[in-house]
Amino acid sequence: MTRTISEPARETPVAHETDVLVVGSGPGGLSAAIAAARSGVRVALLERFGCFGGNVTVVGVEGFAWYRHEQTVEAGGIGREFEERAKEMGAAVPESQSLSYELDSEGFKLVADRLVEEAGIHPMLHRQFVAPIMNGNSIEGVIVESKAGREAVLAKRVIDATGDADVAHRAGAPTIKTPLEDMQAASVMFHLAGVDKQAFLQGVKDNPQTYKDWENSTWHMETDGKEDEMFSPFLGKPFDQAIKDGVIPAELKTIGGTWGAVHDSGELTYMNLIHLNECDGTDPESLTKFEMEGRRQTLAAIDVLRKYTPGCEDARLRNFGMSIGIRDTRKIDASYNMTEEDVRYEGRFEDSIGIYPEFIDGYGILILPTTGRYMHIPYRSLLPKKIENLLVAGRAIGGDKISHAATRNMSCCAVTGQGAGVAAALSVKQDTPLTDVNVSAVQQELSRQDVRVH
Repeated sequence: MTRTISEPARETPVAHETDVLVVGSGPGGLSAAIAAARSGVRVALLERFGCFGGNVTVVGVEGFAWYRHEQTVEAGGIGREFEERAKEMGAAVPESQSLSYELDSEGFKLVADRLVEEAGIHPMLHRQFVAPIMNGNSIEGVIVESKAGREAVLAKRVIDATGDADVAHRAGAPTIKTPLEDMQAASVMFHLAGVDKQAFLQGVKDNPQTYKDWENSTWHMETDGKEDEMFSPFLGKPFDQAIKDGVIPAELKTIGGTWGAVHDSGELTYMNLIHLNECDGTDPESLTKFEMEGRRQTLAAIDVLRKYTPGCEDARLRNFGMSIGIRDTRKIDASYNMTEEDVRYEGRFEDSIGIYPEFIDGYGILILPTTGRYMHIPYRSLLPKKIENLLVAGRAIGGDKISHAATRNMSCCAVTGQGAGVAAALSVKQDTPLTDVNVSAVQQELSRQDVRVH
């Protein structure tokens, strides 16, 4: 039995009041806040770290739209704007395996700041969500903790963009947590310096890797065949050889994956090589263990790259992401939970708040959108059951295991975020519950914000 203590009752000061409060500022939360503000309401954006951008800036995942090819059909909107603004501000480079631009994890901090300021959003960094403020089944804001102590932030509508459905879960909405043994692996991202760009790229040219090589190395992958011979910036062979040579122990067989971009400066960025199974992103003990284990494995990975990868002989660690990257924890039990059939077979919905290409990446499946196929994202998948005045955006929207392998991706999080932001704003302006918001009006506003809805 867990030991407890009693805390005295207290008066908590209200730090801010707003129309729409977005909790979490990753691709979903940042998009939600911008979309709501552009729809004409007061917006506050709450973030526990010192920068906006979440998975991009805090974790260091720079491949925002690495699925994009000539026939890919996308929603556009704020997600595409992230790339365009980053290019304008010198915070993006061409991505190595697609027609997209890779976002610079450091430079995007400035891009996000600019977007927040231009939209007139009230920024609230360095505040950790602690608890929802409830009035029956209605959420009226949140409690936060910071260097200023315990504070309240009041709002007419709240958008949960925490990634783990923290707000929804603590408010009492039904959620579904993936069993630990089935969770997608967590990752510690890192960047290298001291790489000889020409030698590295010549090595890639001399030994080109395809998506089929994923199957031959770290993972067992299901594709639909068309991906197998496509180029992939994959690093698997060095680690396989290192295990055979006894350089690293066989237990590190999960090291392997992709690199992002190699720069003239000798930086090799977005090293997505460390995969940590059974990391529970909702458990701080688990997070502590795997943050440390991920850094340990990174040093082993760098040692292997120096020994076996051309151009990396003098490579050194430049930096880690500020936090471990989590792919899979809780999802809400939504008014509609998306299905494997929806993401595999072009699901169509009258309440669509944006489209997403046929891109599935997770649970041993990789399908790239190279044929023009796409699905709709229904507004109902953002609506948690039992709780009023709350929407969920990002990877915690309602859906089954395989649908999550599509909707968890950052660019889809931006689609759901923009839809949630517009719906919350119109709900406030029309003084209408989120369950009764005029979806046609939401779709019209999204279209005005350059989102393809159907």
